Amino acid sequence: MRHPGRSDPVRAEPRPDRAGTGTAPAPRDPAPPLSRYRPGIPLRLCPGTGTTGSASVPVPAPRDPPLSRYRPGVPAMPGSRCPALPVLRWLPRYSRSWLPLDVLAGLAVGLTAVPQALAYAELAGLPLQYGLYSSFMGCFVYCFLGTAKDVTLGPTAIMSLLVSSYAFHEPVHAVLLAFLSGCIQLAMGLLHLGFLLDFISCPVIKGFTSAASVTISFNQIKNILGLQGIPRQFFLQVYETLRRIRETRAGDAVLGLSCLAALAGLRAMKSHLPRASPAEPLAVRISYLIVWICATARNALVVLFAGLVAYSFQVMGSQPFRLTGSIPQGLPAFRPPRFSLAAPNGTVPFQSMLQDMGVGLAVVPLMGLLETVAIAKAFASQNGYRIDPNQELLALGVANVLGSFVSSYPITGSFGRTAVNAQSGVCTPAGGLVTGALVLLSLAYFTSLFYYIPKAALAAVIISAVVPVFDAGIFRTLWRVKRLDLVPLCVTFLLCFWEVQYGILAGVLVSGILLLYSLARPPIKVSEGAVLLVQPGSSLHFPAVEHLRDSVCSRALAAASPPRSVVLDCCHISSVDYTVVVGLAELLQELRRHGLSLAFCGLKDPVLQVLLSADLEGFQHFPSWEEAERSRGAELGGSRAEPFTSTAQSTGLIQ
Repeated sequence: MRHPGRSDPVRAEPRPDRAGTGTAPAPRDPAPPLSRYRPGIPLRLCPGTGTTGSASVPVPAPRDPPLSRYRPGVPAMPGSRCPALPVLRWLPRYSRSWLPLDVLAGLAVGLTAVPQALAYAELAGLPLQYGLYSSFMGCFVYCFLGTAKDVTLGPTAIMSLLVSSYAFHEPVHAVLLAFLSGCIQLAMGLLHLGFLLDFISCPVIKGFTSAASVTISFNQIKNILGLQGIPRQFFLQVYETLRRIRETRAGDAVLGLSCLAALAGLRAMKSHLPRASPAEPLAVRISYLIVWICATARNALVVLFAGLVAYSFQVMGSQPFRLTGSIPQGLPAFRPPRFSLAAPNGTVPFQSMLQDMGVGLAVVPLMGLLETVAIAKAFASQNGYRIDPNQELLALGVANVLGSFVSSYPITGSFGRTAVNAQSGVCTPAGGLVTGALVLLSLAYFTSLFYYIPKAALAAVIISAVVPVFDAGIFRTLWRVKRLDLVPLCVTFLLCFWEVQYGILAGVLVSGILLLYSLARPPIKVSEGAVLLVQPGSSLHFPAVEHLRDSVCSRALAAASPPRSVVLDCCHISSVDYTVVVGLAELLQELRRHGLSLAFCGLKDPVLQVLLSADLEGFQHFPSWEEAERSRGAELGGSRAEPFTSTAQSTGLIQ
């Protein structure tokens, strides 16, 4: 039944898409230029003129569908046929003019990935070749399955720290962890469970990454100083490093600090490098390109310089540095991961390996997903395109599963290499093919050259990569914005120095408690008068019903004032559950025993349907609290007013 004076809702007619209602005609105009459709660079049109910017030259309207329909992560327009495989959304529109940019970006990322892979394998406690084994499969898989043009997959500092905690420096455990993590990520993508990542709050993430930055940096101090035999537990590590500071090797310390200074200087140079305009002289543009390449490939340059210095000392017959040592040459065999481990006293079965990994089977895949999706969203927002989070889960899961067949440990999205990719002007995910090929070439032909890389140089690469991750400003920001969020931040930050898994779990638990408390104690506004107007500030769920009853009864039945009837304004309530319905029924009965009544107003249709289905005794509802107060007056139960009736049909079930 409709309330008098209420008009039927107006249904907006669906707007046709650009292709019209039928099949789009064959394209008659040539493909638009690269500047209009390069992924991440939106086209700005003057409204209603069809011109770009402030120029008055008309832009031809091509009949063929724009690249945005095929751009990774951008769903097709209504009525179009967009392939489900992400690579088929951009490959048919690939332009030859994009190829130099993709190749340049792939080379820049590859020159960054190779030295980082060696350093991250050291951080994970694995032989250095496993860092390279982990650096190429993700590049190939993401090219076909990823939805962000900028993201690169591979080993990262944080993932390497987690692997060192749960793989026990054992390659078999690390490879099996990659396989199991990939299976979990793949299942989450297929079941569309990406929303579970939303329960890890920003303070927890910031606390974990900041603590990881400190832990990883201090973990590399021993290599900068040339110390050996330092334990991996953070507090013992700090104690032993300070106790043995006099054993510092001068050569390693000088080289490590010099590499750190060089990396910091090149990073600062790149951030302050002005962009050369096409109007500049050729010599200026060439100089800019040289400086940009040096700053972008700074990790490779510093490692190469350190290797040359170490080789020079080796030729002269002395070696003041601790070197990386020999790395097996050749590509890894393609074989499934091992599900058992040979031990001196027998064989460790699969079940025992699972028990050893423990909570790492949840922490590693979740943190991998969190890093990848967060990086993809950040760069998609920056460059003007959209991603599909569930497709990102599938891509990462497949990359880890296939990576385990080439002896990879768990990988995820790398913020540093993704930033290099984006700044290099990459146009499509095809840049990952060049990066993967460069890593394979390094494995096949150049591993003998890695023998002379000093460990102090690799430690400097790691420290340079993780120091920017520490967010000192988050503490000040949360103190200014919402101080309660400092609790999960500090809990996560401090406990991660003890054990990473305890810090993450404790932070999620504290965040969950704060979330549940807000659900159990929603804000309730009570307006005094002849009739009490009670307005909950959010939806009602079962933990909050007792709080609502106490708030209503303490005011309506207060001894210091005469009993008053109640109007419950439900304009902010979008859903209720069965426990709430039972609590409201008990509240109705309690008020009626005192000769008072409870009326509802502002009910949304889903909530009204539930309450009508419950058939509450004495249930009254009105369109607004003004009408409820006007109809009832001081004695709300005196005269009977025409209640508001929803247009929804009652099903007889509580939904």
